[in-house]
Amino acid sequence: MSRIESTYKARDVEETIDIYFYRPLGYLVARVCIPLGITPNVVTVVSIFIGVAGGHLLFYRDVATNAWGMLLWVVADVLDSADGQLARMTSHRSKIGRILDGLGGNLMFMSMYLHLFARMTLTFPETHWLWFFLLVLAGGLSHSLQSSLADYYRNAYLKFVVDPGKSELEGSDGVRREYEGLEFSRQPVKKFLMRTYLNYTMQQEALSRNFQELRKKVAAEFGNEIPGWFSAEYRRLNLPLMKYYAVLTTNTRIIVMAACVLLDVPWLYFLVEVVGINLVMVLVTRHQEKLSAGLVRAVAERRVPV
Repeated sequence: MSRIESTYKARDVEETIDIYFYRPLGYLVARVCIPLGITPNVVTVVSIFIGVAGGHLLFYRDVATNAWGMLLWVVADVLDSADGQLARMTSHRSKIGRILDGLGGNLMFMSMYLHLFARMTLTFPETHWLWFFLLVLAGGLSHSLQSSLADYYRNAYLKFVVDPGKSELEGSDGVRREYEGLEFSRQPVKKFLMRTYLNYTMQQEALSRNFQELRKKVAAEFGNEIPGWFSAEYRRLNLPLMKYYAVLTTNTRIIVMAACVLLDVPWLYFLVEVVGINLVMVLVTRHQEKLSAGLVRAVAERRVPV
């Protein structure tokens, strides 16, 4: 295993563009940060400011300005990769860091969506702004669901196949207990972040009923000692789905968005997100639920499903 590969979550869940572009650049950034004492959370915050600035540059109907905006987004994505790699290299992984990373991604996309909404409203004054608002709102809600499910099932794969210690899969019950144990007067920021994380976890669970049954059954039967037969079968069934979950994440939508913005048809991006990417999400998660139901039976019967 190369030094760069040792900073992956796991090769099975890494996207091709990450392996050959973002991870190598992120690794270099992380190597620079270590002797300077720069923490993963600092890298995350810097990436947020750069990404938000990049979103602003998409407001202008100028190809060169838009290209600079997308370049800033690439830089932000490199830093987003670097913060996780730095955390793994220095063993500074934390739940707050994970929450901050997710919140940062939301802020960057919010900047993009709001600026594109303003751009479309000014470009087509004859169209009532409400239609663009509804389109952007539908895109934002779709994005939230798509990304959260992709993140959830990738973490499930890490837990059941790779290494439970590398997974960030959590149940909402545990997150709620941690949230309720915090006092707002003493830790207001952490309380707010944990509330955000609780909502995020509950959203994931609401859309994965069969998987929740599987998660709880595996925890009751095996704990963190996942048997080899289960890991092998989970990998066989779920590895083919990882390429479809990649469609639901940042890289795919940024490529689509860049093309639509540079061609001056930003509304088309939101249609792709609401119709095309949502269709992928529905199909892959429905199949995932069928697989989860089969694995529940397999655990109950202590055999590999046919």
